[in-house]
Amino acid sequence: MRRVIALLTLGAAGSLAAAAGEWSGHLMDAMCAAKMKDKAVSHKAKCALSCSRSGYGIVTAEGKFLKFDEAGNARALEALKATTKDQDLRVKVTGTLEGEMIQVDSVVLPN
Repeated sequence: MRRVIALLTLGAAGSLAAAAGEWSGHLMDAMCAAKMKDKAVSHKAKCALSCSRSGYGIVTAEGKFLKFDEAGNARALEALKATTKDQDLRVKVTGTLEGEMIQVDSVVLPN
């Protein structure tokens, strides 16, 4: 019985570690987010493209930066290359949050 309770407790804790969801905010490269995430609205697409090696993430309305996994970085780069926007890179991201990183399913950056 104790073993069953222990397994159920571990399973419940594991399900809390990863949360599927959708986030809205501003797309930003990790290098610039470390220095100026409070200015995400004015961050330029050209800068985000040139800093692609640092990876990408989303700055939430609460000012928190959530990094993307490798698949998310690739999706963000595609979205940046396709957009006509110069700044105010508002995105919707779906995926699974694991700690401070999103395992990204989609990145939508409207033109």
